Amino acid sequence: MSERGLILINTGPGKGKTTAALGTAIRALGQGYKVAFLQFIKNQETGESLMLKEYGDNHPGRLYYNRLGLGLFRGEPSEADKAKAAEALKAARGLLAGDYDLVVLDEICVAVSNGLISVEDAMELIKAKPLAMNLIMTGRGCPQEIIDLADTVTEMTVIKHAYQKGIPARRGIEF
Repeated sequence: MSERGLILINTGPGKGKTTAALGTAIRALGQGYKVAFLQFIKNQETGESLMLKEYGDNHPGRLYYNRLGLGLFRGEPSEADKAKAAEALKAARGLLAGDYDLVVLDEICVAVSNGLISVEDAMELIKAKPLAMNLIMTGRGCPQEIIDLADTVTEMTVIKHAYQKGIPARRGIEF
């Protein structure tokens, strides 16, 4: 890749932020790009975590995947949440210093909006991105300062969701 990489943000209260990032990661892998996918916040095994781990194990050097979160929390984040976010932030810095064509920082916007990572630290990640690297940041509540640095911002909104009818999250759809 020799052209300028893009900064993409998937935010908003609706479903599909991680799903859209996964689609882009699959598209990039299909084009022969090297991809890194780092999940902040999430800690449960999901369909995407299983697939990303398996693909990465079977294609060393093509896909890096890691999940560095303790899960969603209510109220104030714990010291353990803060420590895990600091670990994820350090990992993100390392990935941005690597030779990836696409880096996905999944749920980083949630980490910022909940005070686990400062807006300034997130903005430094964007500014540290090598010129040709593409960067996707996902999560609800993306601060305007980060949105202002992006090339493409997509806001997922809820028009209708099965959860509103009392239907719980489904394996293979929500996780």
